[in-house]
Amino acid sequence: MKKVMLVDDEILIRESIRECVDWAKEGFIYCGDAPDGELALPLIEQQVPDILITDIKMPFMDGLELCAVVRQRLPQIKIIILSGHDDFQYAQRALRLGVEDYCLKPVSSADLIQLLQAASHRIDEEQRRKRTYAYTPEKLFIDLCGGLIGTSAAIEAADQLELQLTAPYYAVAILSLAPSDPQAPELSLAVSLAAGALISEQLKVLQDSFVYARSRTETVVILKSTEAKPAAGRLETLTAILQRKLKASFGCDLSLAVGSVQERLQGIHASFLEAEEEKVWKKLSRQNTAALWAASFDPSSDSVLLDRNGLLDFLKVGTPKEAAAFIREFASVLQGIRWDSMYAYYLINDITLEMVRTARLSFQGEGNPEELMGRLQQQIRSISSYEECLDYLHSLLEVLWQWRSEGSDKYSELIDRVKLHIREHYDDDQLSLYEISRQIGVSSSHLSKIFSQETGQTMTEYLTLTRIGKAKELLKTTRSKTFEIAFKVGYNDQHYFSNLFKKVTGLTPTEYRKDGTMENTRRLAGNGGLSRES
Repeated sequence: MKKVMLVDDEILIRESIRECVDWAKEGFIYCGDAPDGELALPLIEQQVPDILITDIKMPFMDGLELCAVVRQRLPQIKIIILSGHDDFQYAQRALRLGVEDYCLKPVSSADLIQLLQAASHRIDEEQRRKRTYAYTPEKLFIDLCGGLIGTSAAIEAADQLELQLTAPYYAVAILSLAPSDPQAPELSLAVSLAAGALISEQLKVLQDSFVYARSRTETVVILKSTEAKPAAGRLETLTAILQRKLKASFGCDLSLAVGSVQERLQGIHASFLEAEEEKVWKKLSRQNTAALWAASFDPSSDSVLLDRNGLLDFLKVGTPKEAAAFIREFASVLQGIRWDSMYAYYLINDITLEMVRTARLSFQGEGNPEELMGRLQQQIRSISSYEECLDYLHSLLEVLWQWRSEGSDKYSELIDRVKLHIREHYDDDQLSLYEISRQIGVSSSHLSKIFSQETGQTMTEYLTLTRIGKAKELLKTTRSKTFEIAFKVGYNDQHYFSNLFKKVTGLTPTEYRKDGTMENTRRLAGNGGLSRES
């Protein structure tokens, strides 16, 4: 229940208001009244009402002076002014002081209750928003990367934290610590904390970025930029410098995984998922490369050179009919290898890593890469001859080509669903990659890649063209004003809409409407005008 206090120099008004409202029934507590601002002030500070009702013209301290003091000391209090003076200057000053309502006397009990209920609703909404957006910087960054917060909520939370969140472009990077020796145990707590402190200190030079520790061995960087290429290049240089320092001081390596550049806040989630997957592949590749390098020094093994680029090209464009001949030619250098050696295992494992990673990037294969590689590694361990190696490579191609086939068949239906969703909801200013992917039931990162790959344009570009196309239609067929059309097609900011419209069409909305009218006039004139029947 909200506490209400009244300040008015007329005792009859105070008594009338006190008695005419059933305060408890309406959800309020009447916590006191006073005849002027000077006497009211200590009561207000003692009772701290939620809503203050005050007259303007009072002796000693008038209502506007009281409002100014209350606004300074207790800004959360909602103030309603009741005045017998129909003077615009009074109302103007009151609004400047941030009062909720300015109402002329006499006021009925029904009107007063309506004013109180409106103020109460605003208090509830502000409290709800404070609870919802009680963010720390780290929680905000975690939710952005996790896709757990919408654009407007993120911007509002950033404003409360005094963070400059918005930018034309974003990308997410993950820095991961690991022992330099792949066979060594995990980093100790002391080493990881010291190494993490060094990383955080060095990353401070990246001014247009946000950094948070995801764990004691992982640091996430949200890069911002005014250009399509964020500060990833500078981060790579920093990582190389840090790698040398960390190796020398703590005996650990630092790897960097970077997601794609995104144009919207919701794209931070997609970039994070890409960086996360890149991190997994780098981890798997680093472990296998180290083992392969060590095994190659085994005097009992004969190192071989394989045409890996040729294999990856065949993966992308080859056919099942050509597979047997290609694999036999590709693997011919493996005939003399010892299949009971560790070198053979790590070599085939390394080839498998490259093929699977290429297939995932090219064909949008799904699933957990670590789980998939775990299954394939079980098959690799069972290879004991050259012929079994050929069979394994053939079966691997078949699995990866299944991804290629599924991708070409299923994505057309998926793209049609996305386009339909955009056409049906283009007027929603909160429409985002995250929201569309949630409705379609596909991860945002996966959906973004597929859409760009299959259509040759980003989802943002498609949404923009859809909205501008509808705006062109409204400009030619209605008399709606530009700001009304902007709102109808999903833009709350008229200036942003007008600039975007000109960028796409080469004309401002006004110029387009005028040009369109002239075209219609010329066409009708050429056809002899409208017929009488029409």
